[in-house]
Amino acid sequence: MTPKLFTPLTIRGLTLPNRVVISPMAQYSADDGIANDWHLVQYGRFAVGGAGVVTVEATAVTREGRITNGDLGLWSADHVGPLARIAAFLKANGSVPSIQLAHSGRKGSSQRPWHGNGPLTAADIARGDEQWQPVAPSAVPLGEGWLTPAVLDEAGVLALRDAFVAAARRALEAGFEIAEIHAAHGYMLHQFLSPIANHRTDRWGGDQAGRMALPLAVARGIRDAWPADKPVFLRLSMVDGSEGGLSQEDQVAFARALKQVGVDMVVASSGGMAGSATNQRGPNRVYGFQVPFAERIRREAGIATMAVGLIVDGRQAERILQEERADLIAVGRQALEDPNWALHAKAALEVDTNHQTWPAQHGWWMAQRDRVLERLGPWVP
Repeated sequence: MTPKLFTPLTIRGLTLPNRVVISPMAQYSADDGIANDWHLVQYGRFAVGGAGVVTVEATAVTREGRITNGDLGLWSADHVGPLARIAAFLKANGSVPSIQLAHSGRKGSSQRPWHGNGPLTAADIARGDEQWQPVAPSAVPLGEGWLTPAVLDEAGVLALRDAFVAAARRALEAGFEIAEIHAAHGYMLHQFLSPIANHRTDRWGGDQAGRMALPLAVARGIRDAWPADKPVFLRLSMVDGSEGGLSQEDQVAFARALKQVGVDMVVASSGGMAGSATNQRGPNRVYGFQVPFAERIRREAGIATMAVGLIVDGRQAERILQEERADLIAVGRQALEDPNWALHAKAALEVDTNHQTWPAQHGWWMAQRDRVLERLGPWVP
């Protein structure tokens, strides 16, 4: 019997060839939001490596919605063509192209991670980065030394919703099949959800219903703009990872509301409200540490989920699916280590032990190599 990890999954009118999803991992390498050859190779290698879905990194819906100067964007028609090249390559090589739509909120105008992951400095400006005024639900900076964000007024909140929807339409034009809404890791929609960052007293804040209002409006708008036969996903942080933040119960209720507005899949992550998203505060890190979040949302909210977080082995992923703790498996940094993760998982699960399902350009080379290694036996130092 075929392992569940390599069984197709149909969501609405879209069939995923397998349950392996490459997580969005920001490359901070765009120029004014424009994708380039780095992005084509970065995402293309995962399709060649057998992943069922490849998700392009957090892509800003407005220019000030970038995290860093290097973020991808979809705030104009100029961004569509370079992204379309990526989506077309993914499709041509057997993967479903997905894109994560995002706004940084108070985390905007930051350094690239390899330059410090903090507020921009004079050294960053000297190397050509620009600084801009971030916006957020409330005038609460991320921390000491960070810019205080400007507060979005009513018109600004509605314009933000519309920017997400417009970016989704451009993503569709570029050929993406799945739209993922980024409402996690301390970015704008997560900021609206969390009492730590949202101190508003109007209809976009206050109680839980008010704090959920904008993320739900964005989800509803994208669902209406996205074709009925294509899925919409949303990534959330199950906990803020900071005292006084969101509870798991809050996010289960949010997931129930997402299902009502037509979101098809929740990606259950955590943390990021304090500090950088790449240095999240959250649960103790063990293998599969966020799987219980996906399991709880799936069970209590009745919506499909994607598990993410230190899932490193195909047998581990298969167990999660067999135990019905999630519907899809997201692989991130492990795929950077091994872009052929999905193909190697096939071998580990004995779906393909002789490279038959590898791309033809690679498989015949590997089959020759296998015959030589079988004759030579194990290498001994």
